[in-house]
Amino acid sequence: MAILLMLQRRDQVTAAEVAEELEVSERTARRDLDALGMAGIPIYSVQGRGGGWRLLGGARTDLSGLTVGEARALFLVAGPAAAATPEVKAALRKLVRALPETFRAQAEAAAASLVVDSRRWNSPGTADAHPPHFLDVLQDAVIRGVQVRFGYIDAAGNETERIVHPLGIVAKGPSWYLVAHTDTGQRTFRIDRVTAIAATDHPVARPDGFDLAKSWRQFTDDADRLHTPVEVRATCAPEGLEYLRTALGDNLDIGAAGTDGRIAVVFRGPSEYGLAGHLAGLVEWLEISSPQGVIDHLATIGAALTDRYGPPEHPAARH
Repeated sequence: MAILLMLQRRDQVTAAEVAEELEVSERTARRDLDALGMAGIPIYSVQGRGGGWRLLGGARTDLSGLTVGEARALFLVAGPAAAATPEVKAALRKLVRALPETFRAQAEAAAASLVVDSRRWNSPGTADAHPPHFLDVLQDAVIRGVQVRFGYIDAAGNETERIVHPLGIVAKGPSWYLVAHTDTGQRTFRIDRVTAIAATDHPVARPDGFDLAKSWRQFTDDADRLHTPVEVRATCAPEGLEYLRTALGDNLDIGAAGTDGRIAVVFRGPSEYGLAGHLAGLVEWLEISSPQGVIDHLATIGAALTDRYGPPEHPAARH
């Protein structure tokens, strides 16, 4: 596809030019050019000095009908949200260089416009099969780089109207979010709370070096720290690691094994007592090193369990 688009964009290409632009060897470029001819594409080679490959009679292939919208849709699969393999993503990122100049900017913007975050907030979920009504409008604004005016209902139920600079779309669990620049800095909006929307003709002021995936990661890390301020550090016996994964899910960072074979782990929670209660059934495998509050609560819970469920004291022990 990239070679065909190059041939349509230029009168002639050489194997060296194809190799350089698509990051392959000249041998691979020649093989692929030959393969196009064998597949029935009207391509021929011009021998000698100044030679190369051309399309017969300036022929156009089915790719000549590619519209800007179709090019954008194609390159959505090259972005960080895509389920495509790394090889497919790499191939499409190379292909974008062969697109006509008028398509290239929006194709590149499409590839960076969407992130799917598979990590959970506090409950499992996947991206909604029926995304919010205004999602297409917002993604179009992100790709075209234009500001939008929309009505929005915040978490407290207050409705406002605002103009924002859309920077990207994120799907996290069942919810969709707009990451945008505003007069008060970068903000994140739940798209299902948007009540009305209209794109403007004003260009987006995009921060230098903005990266949607990195920005979203920072936002979720900050949100996690706000809602789960207690960080627990511990080591876990290898045979207990699967139980710990089941108990904590995505809220678990697994480190390296020590010389004794125990594995370093870090996880967070909303309170020391709540975490101690959650972990009490895992003490057979888990050894908490910090914070001391969690350790103290575990000791208290252990003593209470022993008092209630431990074996009755033998009468002889009283004398």
